[in-house]
Amino acid sequence: MTSFSLLGKLYSYSMDSGQNFVQELSQFFIFLFSYAKSRLTTFAVNFEKTKDLIVSLLVVKRGKYSQSFLNTSFFLLVSAALIGGPVIAENNPFIASYLAQKEPAAESVLATDIYELPLKTSFSQKPRDTILDYKVKGGDTLVGIAKTFDVSVDTIKWVNNLKGELIKPGQTLKIPPVTGVVHKVVSGESIYSIAKKYKTNAQNIVNFPFNDFTDLDTFALRSGQILYVPDGVIEEAKPIAPRFVAQIQAGVRGTSNFIWPTSGSITQSPVWYHMAVDIANSAAPAILAADSGTVSFAGCVGYGYGCHIIIDHGNGYQSLYGHLSQIDVSPGQAVTQGVKIGQMGATGRSSGIHLHFEIRSGGTLLNPLNFLK
Repeated sequence: MTSFSLLGKLYSYSMDSGQNFVQELSQFFIFLFSYAKSRLTTFAVNFEKTKDLIVSLLVVKRGKYSQSFLNTSFFLLVSAALIGGPVIAENNPFIASYLAQKEPAAESVLATDIYELPLKTSFSQKPRDTILDYKVKGGDTLVGIAKTFDVSVDTIKWVNNLKGELIKPGQTLKIPPVTGVVHKVVSGESIYSIAKKYKTNAQNIVNFPFNDFTDLDTFALRSGQILYVPDGVIEEAKPIAPRFVAQIQAGVRGTSNFIWPTSGSITQSPVWYHMAVDIANSAAPAILAADSGTVSFAGCVGYGYGCHIIIDHGNGYQSLYGHLSQIDVSPGQAVTQGVKIGQMGATGRSSGIHLHFEIRSGGTLLNPLNFLK
């Protein structure tokens, strides 16, 4: 055999071997893919069956397991607090020094908005919302009883139909929650007709927090209901303490650097349930900033103050202007004393055009007349 024929056979054999190797390698990968696919499919099916079984078991037993989990969690939380709390407090220099130097702090906060923090007044009387029955004791007088319950003598006489001041031990007297008249509403009456009857302002009736109305928008009354008329008088009876009703002029400076925010008549002076001054003027004049500061709130709500503005004066005092018909400033705006901030109106809980003016300090409502007289 020649060398050429031998080389030809070797080449042919190598080509056949190469093709067989490629074919076998291809078949191997096809088998490997089919096998892996089969195993993965079997695993996925078994996993889904196991998962469904566990989920079903947990759903059936969820009440039992959740209760145990909550009980265990609560126990661990309490244990951690009891064991770790003292250690953390003892080894933390900030907490330790704070606890060592802590003193009772005054409950005084600066409220930037009436809806964020509770307010309190500087008066300490506990409000009453109903008529109290008082049994007269030996030595009692109408003057003494009136002083005890912080109402006028005439108020007690009117509600008890007393013609004089003679009372007897054992006698039961009805004591209203506020100085004025207790009126039983009859059909056809309104807060305006009742206010006129008792020589007072309808807004005084609206301001008393324990008066009820069938419609808060119109202040409609229910026939037969009991209505409290603060500062009201029967016939021409003279109240014990005269009401402060005066014409004031906007821009006049008070004793504490506040100026009168508008012009008009003071229709209600500060009392424990209405620690503010109501200034009425049918001409709806402009409202001025009582002192310089920054507007912390300016907006409208459908109740209470209605459209109102709160100014932070940066010295611990804030002033509030309620029931406005127009607002000319925005939150964050700096204002100077005497600049126009809005227009008088009757929005919110209001029976007529007037300004509801408050002065606050540290979350406490103060008597504005102490700053404006």
